[in-house]
Amino acid sequence: MPPEVPSHQLPHLPPLAPMFREGPQPLTPPPKGWPRVGPTPRCPTGHPAPGTRHLAPMAMSRRLARDLEEARQWKGVCDLQLLGGDVLRWGGLLLPNNPPYNMGAFRFELVFSPHHPLAPPRARLLTSIYHPGVGEDGSVCQPLTSLHCWQHTTCAVHVLQDLLLLLDHPDRERVMRLELARELGEQPETFWRRAEEHTRSHAEPRPEPPGS
Repeated sequence: MPPEVPSHQLPHLPPLAPMFREGPQPLTPPPKGWPRVGPTPRCPTGHPAPGTRHLAPMAMSRRLARDLEEARQWKGVCDLQLLGGDVLRWGGLLLPNNPPYNMGAFRFELVFSPHHPLAPPRARLLTSIYHPGVGEDGSVCQPLTSLHCWQHTTCAVHVLQDLLLLLDHPDRERVMRLELARELGEQPETFWRRAEEHTRSHAEPRPEPPGS
């Protein structure tokens, strides 16, 4: 067994680094200018919390202008334009593919948040439609634009394509009107007959194809 070394002969050790000290230590913020790590904090309204970063107005306008041009190339919409010249409010006609909704066109409004793309846009149908996924006020069941599912990389044309997919394929999962979802499941013939009659009465005329 080695002989004990007197305490006054032990080498002097520096104090422990802060990370090894007992008790919780305050987090040191990253240097100014470093990118933020992790999701952007949000208020209960879904907008970014005060003090967090968002796209500058010019950058957001450029992105929306690019998205608008891309959406205008998609054949699922027509007459797509800014409402009142406001880059945050779009309007146009959706052109469903499947009967009975393909007997007409449906006017919609797409409203973007001032914090776009960190907060999702909201779509609303302005044309009345007999559909379980669309409320009587035009609100739509669109999980893609919910706070839990929204991704800031999602383009506006993807939102419109998802909305058209909802119109083309009504089901009992994306529901705003429970009575119509129940009718679709229990009395499908009645549902489709009423949907066709409603479309004939309320939908806007579909535009003529180019060159016709």
